[in-house]
Amino acid sequence: MPRVITLLTDFGTADGYVGEMKGVLLAGAPDAMLVDITHDIPAQDVEAARLTLARVWRRFPAGTVHLVVVDPGVGRDRAALAVASDERFLVGPDNGVLSPALLITGNRVVALESPANASATFHGRDVFAPAAARLAAGAAIETLGSPVSQPRVRRTPEPRRTGDGALLGEVISIDRFGNAITNLVGMRTGTVEAAGLSLPLRRTYGEAPVGGPVAIVGSSGLIEIAVRDGHAARVLHLTRGTAVLYRAAP
Repeated sequence: MPRVITLLTDFGTADGYVGEMKGVLLAGAPDAMLVDITHDIPAQDVEAARLTLARVWRRFPAGTVHLVVVDPGVGRDRAALAVASDERFLVGPDNGVLSPALLITGNRVVALESPANASATFHGRDVFAPAAARLAAGAAIETLGSPVSQPRVRRTPEPRRTGDGALLGEVISIDRFGNAITNLVGMRTGTVEAAGLSLPLRRTYGEAPVGGPVAIVGSSGLIEIAVRDGHAARVLHLTRGTAVLYRAAP
C-alpha cells in the first residue's frame, strides 16, 4: 500500500515552493499519496504550526510521513530532524514544531545530514523532502542520521487554579474564522470570562444571536470564544495570550 506523505508549511501557494517539494517527494517515492494539511500557517509562526500538527498527525494511518516546514531558523545552527513516533514519521526543523510527536513515550529521533549542495534558505526542498521520501519508500529511520537525545520541545501552557477555585487559562490560537481557542479543556457547563464578558458555555455557535459572543467546546475538545457570523478576535480584541477564566457551574 502506498505511504501517505502530508505537507504542513507557511509557504502559501503563490510562489511554487510547495510544488518544488512535491517534485522531490515524488522523485524519491513515486507511489506516495501526497496530502496538503495546510500551507497557510502565518509566516514563521512555529507555535501555530505546532498546534495544527497536534490536531492532525494521529488522524492519519500508521506509516504516514508528516513533512512540516515552518522554519525561521533555516540555514543557522538548528538541527534537522526525523522522528518515529506512534507508528508514524515526522520530518522538520528542531525548533519545537514537532513537539506533539516528541512528547510520546518511545519515540526515536535522528538528526539529518545536510547535503553539501543544499540551499541555505530552502531546507524544505533539499533536506526535509528527500528524508521524507526515503521514509515513505521504506527506509529505516536509523539510516537517515545520528540519534538525538534532547530535541527541542514546546508545550502548551497549563491552566492554573485560582484562589476561588476557578481555572485561569489563556488564548493559544486564533483560527481563520476569528475564533479564540484556549488551553482550557472543555467542560459541559459553567461560564467563561474574557474581554470583560461572562459567557455561559453553549453547545453550538448557533445558540448565540447573530453578532453575539458565545463560548463553546470546539472539535479539539478545548473551549473557544466565538462571535456568531463574526470574527471574535477582532470584535473582542482577543489575541494569543489573552487571559480566560473558567468557572464551574454551582
